[in-house]
Amino acid sequence: MSAVFLDFGSVTRGDMDCTALEQAVSPWQYYDETDPDQVMDRTRDAQVVVCNKFSMNREIIVSAPHLRLICIAATGYNNVDLVTAAERGVPVCNVRGYATPSVVQHVFMLMLNLTRNFVDYRQLVKEGQWQASRHFCPLDFSIEELSGKVLGIIGYGELGKAVSEVAIAFGMQVLIADHKGLSSVRSGRQPFDDVLRQADFVSLHCPLLDETHEMIGNREFDLMKPTAYLINTARGAIINEADLLDALSGNRIAGAGLDVLQKEPPTHENRLLQYGLSNLIVTPHVAWASRESRQRLLNQIADNIQNFYQGKPFNQVLG
Repeated sequence: MSAVFLDFGSVTRGDMDCTALEQAVSPWQYYDETDPDQVMDRTRDAQVVVCNKFSMNREIIVSAPHLRLICIAATGYNNVDLVTAAERGVPVCNVRGYATPSVVQHVFMLMLNLTRNFVDYRQLVKEGQWQASRHFCPLDFSIEELSGKVLGIIGYGELGKAVSEVAIAFGMQVLIADHKGLSSVRSGRQPFDDVLRQADFVSLHCPLLDETHEMIGNREFDLMKPTAYLINTARGAIINEADLLDALSGNRIAGAGLDVLQKEPPTHENRLLQYGLSNLIVTPHVAWASRESRQRLLNQIADNIQNFYQGKPFNQVLG
């Protein structure tokens, strides 16, 4: 039962324990990355193919005669042709819930960095301004507390719920937004626009779908307080990046913390990366990437493989 991991370098830098994978199926071939012209050769004899962001299209799936299972090393599965996989009788599975603690910590890291002006204060010390200060405590930049602030959550799945629990521990008030444009609102939720108007922080945790594509743009920024912050650890294309840049540079919102962009890796020409003020923090899609999170991901892939071969339920996704 041979297995291949096409883009193993996307989940490890030599710091992962592969014991569970090796126990689930053997032998393995681990490739740091795979180019499109290499994939057919690498999958030709494999029964199990694991990929993170590599695209498993129709041509690749059809060309792998021994293929029995496709494992996605992520929750999203838009990189796999589910229709062709189903036609070939090849189930597809993903991993779920593995990164929750890591993402939640990253959300609050962004919020705290923005509200306490961490970047500016760190730079102040590096430049020697604290050392030259006449006071024990330079107050060059504003510092805000999370306690008492309103957090609006858009997307109330596992991540949204976990973020709300930590927010309450910080003393924040949590508002849960219902879907945009609904005429009636579910119990425990607030109208989408009302949440934007009231929130001091808006944190995005929804999937990227047709209805959420560029869901946050000029209209939404005009609804938000000029003192509000936007946090996005979900998908970059949920936000219109040009509109966000205009909102930041025009002081229509106070700031933003982004872990995702529309195109990843981004180009050097991305205007958000050229924006020079500290009220925007961009991190390179690493909210999920704690060592513990990545180990849980590999262990869950191993569970999926083992359960598949034993005829037990596994995280199968359907087209």
